[in-house]
Amino acid sequence: RAIRERAPQIAADPGLAALLTGPDGAPLDEGDPLPQPQLAAVLRTLADDPSSFYRGTVAEALTNGLRRAGSSLTASDLAAHQAQDSEPLTLDVAGTRWWTAPPPSQGASLLAVLETAASVAKLPEPEGTAVLAARCQDASAARDLLLGDPRGPSPIDLDGLLRPAPLAGARAPEPSFRPAGDTVAITAVDASGLAVSLIQSVYQTFGSGICDPETGIVLHNRGSAFSLLPGHPALIGPGLRPPHTLCPVLGRSAELLLAAGCQGGRAQPQILAQTVPDLMDPAADPAAVLDRPRWVIGARDIGHETQTLLAEPGSVPAGTFPSVVPVVVAPGRTDLAGHAQAVRLSADGRLDGASDPRADGGTILEGNPQ
Repeated sequence: RAIRERAPQIAADPGLAALLTGPDGAPLDEGDPLPQPQLAAVLRTLADDPSSFYRGTVAEALTNGLRRAGSSLTASDLAAHQAQDSEPLTLDVAGTRWWTAPPPSQGASLLAVLETAASVAKLPEPEGTAVLAARCQDASAARDLLLGDPRGPSPIDLDGLLRPAPLAGARAPEPSFRPAGDTVAITAVDASGLAVSLIQSVYQTFGSGICDPETGIVLHNRGSAFSLLPGHPALIGPGLRPPHTLCPVLGRSAELLLAAGCQGGRAQPQILAQTVPDLMDPAADPAAVLDRPRWVIGARDIGHETQTLLAEPGSVPAGTFPSVVPVVVAPGRTDLAGHAQAVRLSADGRLDGASDPRADGGTILEGNPQ
């Protein structure tokens, strides 16, 4: 589907065209072989020497290809890269401690809506859903205004992200285009209690639309999330990272350890707020939780010109949002409601997990489950 939808973009790049079209020039279809010998060679190199990606033969090949494509990135730019070991953001609510990624990720927005999700859990409907949806709008607006790289010249208002001001009728910021994501979430937990939530994204489908022919690596376009507005926390600058929608999350209670993540762009906090609190119930079936209908609020990012609540059938009570945003009910499940993944370890040693039925992921349990 992605190949069909992005056929003009693929045809415009020699690397993508060589990768994703057949000998007759036609786009690859389901069941066609997809050989990637250049990427295979790179992976073998990285298995022997992981640093080669930034300071070796892989880095040299990448920068040569980027230079030919007109980029100003150099080998010294890649060599200057350093992984950062950051302190996570945490929230203690309803007997669970949550951990998520700090800025420039939108983890603070997730904690803001998780706190509200806990507070409205016992409210009757439609009040509970309406309050949570309004808080999601507040958090989304705060993220667009306040999120950036803490290493940049403008300080990050973390308190404003964690405790977003109510919009109170003000118009929420709207993205200038609709992202078409290329994101994957991987979660893992082992019997010792080691938990990982990993999210990788090239942002748009096929990233920047450039596949380096020498390495077979598709280059991302996360940099499109930078701001050009002077004084904005996400203002583009050398050595800075753009704001990220990626939202890995871990949760621990006395009864359960959870690793979760999802695809869903700007709506990731909304998607997780509708799933991870219930996943902390040891009696809950994780597959059933992820299968439940969900809603998301957005504008162009979900295919609407103005702020709209897009609801899968059965996800919201009728008439919940007449005074907040219009409601559009999708004909069925939609990718815009995200693809969530979750793995859990119970206090009694039992492992379980689930992969979102809206996607093509899966769950693997190894060893001897109790």
